[in-house]
Amino acid sequence: MKDIPKSAVWRKSSKSNGQGACVEVAFLDDGRVALRESDEPDSVVVTSAVKWDAFLAGVRENEFDRP
Repeated sequence: MKDIPKSAVWRKSSKSNGQGACVEVAFLDDGRVALRESDEPDSVVVTSAVKWDAFLAGVRENEFDRP
């Protein structure tokens, strides 16, 4: 995984269905936020904390609910 330290602590939602296909997040020491799917751990998206916070605000306001 490019630029992701092996010490990264991956977390997944307690709402996860327990079938192993979950989105996980790791907050990196340099302030970036990494995302991956637990069944594809080598495919990682990294973003800034500012973008992560904006995404979460949209989630909380139901901007990303499925139609």
